[in-house]
Amino acid sequence: MAVYTQVPAEEIDAFLTRYDAGRLVSAKGIAEGVENSNYLLETTGHDGALGSGGGHRYILTLYEKRVDEADLPFFMDLLDHLGARGCLVPRFIADREGKRLQQLAGRPACLIEFLTGISVTEPTVGQARAAGAALGEMHRAAEGFTGERRNALDLPGWHELAAKCGEDFDRIAPGLGARVADELAFLDAHWPADLPRSVIHADLFPDNVLMLGDEVTGLIDFYFSCTDIRAYDLAVTHSAWSFSHDGATCHGDRAAALCAGYRETHGLTEAERAAFPVLCRGAALRFLLTRAYDWINTPADALVTRKDPLAYLRRLEFYASADPAVLLGA
Repeated sequence: MAVYTQVPAEEIDAFLTRYDAGRLVSAKGIAEGVENSNYLLETTGHDGALGSGGGHRYILTLYEKRVDEADLPFFMDLLDHLGARGCLVPRFIADREGKRLQQLAGRPACLIEFLTGISVTEPTVGQARAAGAALGEMHRAAEGFTGERRNALDLPGWHELAAKCGEDFDRIAPGLGARVADELAFLDAHWPADLPRSVIHADLFPDNVLMLGDEVTGLIDFYFSCTDIRAYDLAVTHSAWSFSHDGATCHGDRAAALCAGYRETHGLTEAERAAFPVLCRGAALRFLLTRAYDWINTPADALVTRKDPLAYLRRLEFYASADPAVLLGA
């Protein structure tokens, strides 16, 4: 469930009068995602006629409490930068006065470009390769972007989350708290400090990549994007695309294809390759911790479906014992 704020159709129609988007034809809440309220809008277009595909489409996003309104200019500028360099990302649309950030139903709100494509549930090898290539292209397109945003879910942030979970870890699984403490100690001692940094997506799961067949048609949901170790972005993507949903099985063919696609469009330095197993362990711990925190703090009867933290514990254990060459598929 991802429509936390209900907006009547009449209010959406009035909201659209600020834009050259035409009148509202339909508004449908989008179930995917957990951070914001999202609507798929169909309009008549500025000329008052339906488009050749049946209508003009946009995404209306209302930002809920997890997204800091002060961060929105960073996201807007980043997507403008990437889009101007040919990256397939949805840009924020300005109204007739040039404003991109609005207020609607008591929430910060934006009208955003609609991109065609679907998010795959079980990626194929070809789709994993295309996703890796798209990530590399995004990193190339991001070169020269001067915006900065701290990653709140970095190593210090992991310590903070672990402290908030405390003894409740063992409500999820016996011994989980001790395992997290051991991993944090390992990462404190081994986390790389001198790898190339850039703006990263930081959340490129399959549901944030739009595809038609084996072709990527869009990268979406940049609300975790930040400035951090560039190769860490590949590690996050590796953890999301290379495993079964429960984390019990690593699909080596997908992992190899993902990394091959990335190397084709961007490449990895020797230092990045050497540090990759540690970066993957960090990526697995990051999602273990956020899932554990949500599991502990989300009521069992809430509309939001809780995600299993142990799926990322299994990934973490795989990464802790994996051959670095196997992780990169070379």
